[in-house]
Amino acid sequence: MFVILVYDFGQKRVGKALKICRKYLHWVQNSVFEGEISRANFVKLKKELEKLLDAEEDSIIIYTFRSQKYSKREIMGREKGNVDFMI
Repeated sequence: MFVILVYDFGQKRVGKALKICRKYLHWVQNSVFEGEISRANFVKLKKELEKLLDAEEDSIIIYTFRSQKYSKREIMGREKGNVDFMI
């Protein structure tokens, strides 16, 4: 499946969230990740983030798609993340 993940973590946890997400997805820009991921790794990713999450302060939004084939990506301004994997 193809996933776009956006998070907003407190300052004390944001570095750990970044590290977790980079294990499974490609960094696009601040607090935004995307990429193909297996169902098993998707479950692992969510469990790791859930352990870190403070439900009173933090938030995570995950968009899932069956594949990247039907999505369109448009960049305006400076591209921050490395998207070589998409070409």
